[in-house]
Amino acid sequence: MIQTISKTITFDEFVAWYPENSVHKYELHNGVIVEMPLGTGRHSRVIGFIRSKLSIEIDRRSLPYSIPGDCLLKPVRNEAGYLPDAVVLDEAALAREPRWDRESIITMGSSVRLAVEVVSTNWQDDYLVKVADYERLGISEYWVVDYAALGGRRFIGNPKQPTISVYQLVDGEYQISLFRGDDIVESLAFPELRLTVEQIFRAGLPATEPS
Repeated sequence: MIQTISKTITFDEFVAWYPENSVHKYELHNGVIVEMPLGTGRHSRVIGFIRSKLSIEIDRRSLPYSIPGDCLLKPVRNEAGYLPDAVVLDEAALAREPRWDRESIITMGSSVRLAVEVVSTNWQDDYLVKVADYERLGISEYWVVDYAALGGRRFIGNPKQPTISVYQLVDGEYQISLFRGDDIVESLAFPELRLTVEQIFRAGLPATEPS
């Protein structure tokens, strides 16, 4: 992450500041605007693969969901704003979102069926900060996709190994399940999705590179 401005600002000030048609992406972390660095090729391929498979499942089952190109999530606290790597929205719930049509902003966790973050060097944000904010907002399901095993040992085990952590909201608290290797990722939003961790992680490799 690249810090851009040291002044502490609110979410609405962040939205007003956000450059129109910017080629860069920004998030608000604890009141400070940060520029999100470009991901590696593997990082981008994993994101694209996940979005593609979720889109296929939405079409196959005619689910009332959509995957937007860009979507800014506003947590309960007013010092943060996030752009997930992938997000699945409930089309019916969007009618109740006061800022969606005008600004592509989601303010209610009930509008989000699934949020996905693919881990990069700022792994603490995905495992600590965003987990807490998404839980409090009431997002029912959150995936942390850690193909390079960058996360701390308390999150992905010791020895560390590539892991997908699935957080699912139960009675207002996240319950965590860890998936590795040939495990099929179990999703509440997509219960019929038959996708293994290995398939997701292998998708990030170039076609000529052995897995």
